[in-house]
Amino acid sequence: MSVLPDTVLRVEQAGPVRQLVLNRPRHRNALNAALVDAMTEALADAEHDPATRALLIRGSGPSFCAGADLGHLLALAESEESPVPFLRTISDFTRRIETSPLPVVAVLHGHAVAGGLEIALACDAVLAEAGTLIGDGHIRNHLVPGAGSAVRIRRKLGDSLGRWLGMSGELLPAERFLATGWLHTVAEPGHGADEGLRVAETLAAAANPAQSAMKRLFAELDQVHDVERALAHELDAFDRHWSTHDVPRALDRFLSRRSAS
Repeated sequence: MSVLPDTVLRVEQAGPVRQLVLNRPRHRNALNAALVDAMTEALADAEHDPATRALLIRGSGPSFCAGADLGHLLALAESEESPVPFLRTISDFTRRIETSPLPVVAVLHGHAVAGGLEIALACDAVLAEAGTLIGDGHIRNHLVPGAGSAVRIRRKLGDSLGRWLGMSGELLPAERFLATGWLHTVAEPGHGADEGLRVAETLAAAANPAQSAMKRLFAELDQVHDVERALAHELDAFDRHWSTHDVPRALDRFLSRRSAS
């Protein structure tokens, strides 16, 4: 199964592994409404295909995903629309990854920042190509997370590193994350897709009702700490910050500088 290469998401099948390839390379695969909707629909389709036993998410072009499309956020502000409904679709998608019966693998390259990191934090296995820059990055654009970073980053990466990434905005090379146990492996540049497919095939080979039950159990145990309320609280924090600070002006300055360079 595949879709036309000029769409925002390519869907490819490699045996039992369904690959979702983010396909906005000129925008570093920044998340807009069309891409998030396409990923959500593709995940649902994969779950209903008995021949698909694992999912692989990767990006085309120079980066995995640079986060939410800042131009889209600014356009919402200019039309006096809240960005919260859009961000809720990203938050819902990350939660769908966590609760899906399929194991989900992410392959990072280039940059995995903000929303890109939020997708990766929700996956069951993550690997990255050497030199990939990874971080939360929201505060660089006067933003707070809205799709799960604040909820998952300290749990997945450890409190100290999670706080550092969230509060400094710094992007660190993939190699720095190996010690956390979060990254499954660091692949040579250009070999991430092949290595990711191998990891996904390993999970697909182990697929059975017990695997799905184990993943469901992990998701249920996460809720002991009230993940749903934490995700809602994170979105509320975004909304308060967006409403009480001139974030659109900061985004406009950032996009103007990028256009001029």
